Amino acid sequence: MALTQFHICNYQQLVDWIDSPELNYLWGGPKFTFPLDRSQIDAHVSLPQCQAFFYLHHGERAGYVELFEVDEHIARICRVFVHPDFRGHGIAKQMLVELIEVARQQHYAKLNLCVFSQNIAAIRCYESLGFIETKREQGTRVFNGQSWELIYMDLKLDE
Repeated sequence: MALTQFHICNYQQLVDWIDSPELNYLWGGPKFTFPLDRSQIDAHVSLPQCQAFFYLHHGERAGYVELFEVDEHIARICRVFVHPDFRGHGIAKQMLVELIEVARQQHYAKLNLCVFSQNIAAIRCYESLGFIETKREQGTRVFNGQSWELIYMDLKLDE
């Protein structure tokens, strides 16, 4: 089980995984349009602040996650995704534990993230790793005419 660098040859796997407009918005927010395509992925993961990873579980691609530099002290965890075949087995937590270690090795003092309030499993996972809710935002994200509440969470790494 390990994080592995996400490369151009992996783009199609991610396109195949993000297979509905709702999942696209839940995963990527307003950053990506559905259907997701290679050019959108390439434009995003080519940003110098973006470190994109696949998570391998017994050699199989089980998840995707990004570490996005906000500044020299803070990074944001973005676009966490676990393939449905691997959900319910603690894969997200394992993947995030490894990503948090990457952030520590890169000397970030704090990690933050945003999660939609209806994503209860993700919120519980983040809380189990020590993330603390810092803010809620209503009315800035809308999908199919419905406002999705956004929760901001932080994890201090220097304690």
